[in-house]
Amino acid sequence: MNELSITRFIDAPPAKVWEAMTERQEEWFCPAPWRAEVVTQERRPGGRCDMVFKGPDGEEMPQNGIYLAWDEGRRFVTTDALTADFEPAGPFMVGSWEVAPEGKGTRYTATARHWTEEAKKQHEDMGFEQGWGACADTLAKLCEE
Repeated sequence: MNELSITRFIDAPPAKVWEAMTERQEEWFCPAPWRAEVVTQERRPGGRCDMVFKGPDGEEMPQNGIYLAWDEGRRFVTTDALTADFEPAGPFMVGSWEVAPEGKGTRYTATARHWTEEAKKQHEDMGFEQGWGACADTLAKLCEE
């Protein structure tokens, strides 16, 4: 499988982590000095999931796709293979963000599944481990405050 994944134990209950994951995305979803700006979120399978990643020098990277799954309190799954009205786009990945109870806290897992080994390697070379790890660390800080 052409999958990359990051996991963290967060010392906070799953409901608190879920709330931060979904209601405070602009605070953690993109590693600093970049930031995420939520444009549209239709939180249901087939709903739009549009963001813009904004860089410190005015760079903008649109992140447009749809939700494949929205399981309230547990996970959401997106893809950039389709955009609004199921318009095909250049697919890069299917992303999944999940929470599960673990002891007195929460196990957070973020996964990127790619169509090809080459796309997976490209994502690794872009800094997947560092970038998605920084996002997970920021999310943990928000939840553990």
